[in-house]
Amino acid sequence: MLKVENLEVRYGRLAAVRNVSFEVGKGEFVGLIGPNGAGKTSTLAAITGLVSPSAGSVTFDGESLLGRSPEQIVRRGVSLIPEGRQIFGTLTVAENLSLGSTARSDRSTLADDLERELERFPILRTYYDTPAGRLSGGEQQQLAIARALLGQPRMLLLDEPSLGLAPLMIDAVFEVLTHLRDEGVTIVLVEQNAARTIEVADRCYVLRSGEVALTGSSDEILATADVAAAYLGG
Repeated sequence: MLKVENLEVRYGRLAAVRNVSFEVGKGEFVGLIGPNGAGKTSTLAAITGLVSPSAGSVTFDGESLLGRSPEQIVRRGVSLIPEGRQIFGTLTVAENLSLGSTARSDRSTLADDLERELERFPILRTYYDTPAGRLSGGEQQQLAIARALLGQPRMLLLDEPSLGLAPLMIDAVFEVLTHLRDEGVTIVLVEQNAARTIEVADRCYVLRSGEVALTGSSDEILATADVAAAYLGG
């Protein structure tokens, strides 16, 4: 479904991503993990058209995503939930959710899809007409996920969804991601919380200093505890 080959991202003379390659199959949950500054966010930015890679290729269902705008990539079915969520705080929860549906081509099931997300995230129904800026960080993360799902993505990319959240809210976010995986949603998760990601992902790629340092199934990575400790910090 998604194939990244020999990806390189540079910011001036700095190579943030170097020769990164990985694949994501339909229905898979793949984690990109590693320490801060490993190149994880830059990799997602290159996939979604937010930055232009200096080398390599990114294909989705066999078609190149390079040179396409972020809006075009969203319309092809690749949706990014960025670090920090980027909720519109002055708009209501309802208005934020409405923005998520603008990229979808089929609006016949929009009402049913909206109801499903409100059932998945009851707090959004409670604060439906409330400015989103009044929600807690965890509630805003739920809104960001619901907003992305209303766009009918074929692949969901998440960048540090647990960042800055209380432990109980982190549990809630990972529970939602587990349910989405079970529903067959294709997910790429960027996380510094390596242990939690390894628990839920089908496969993980460990990035360090802009390169893939380790890859394998969750069981394979856990089985090489000494290697994992070296790259994940213990």
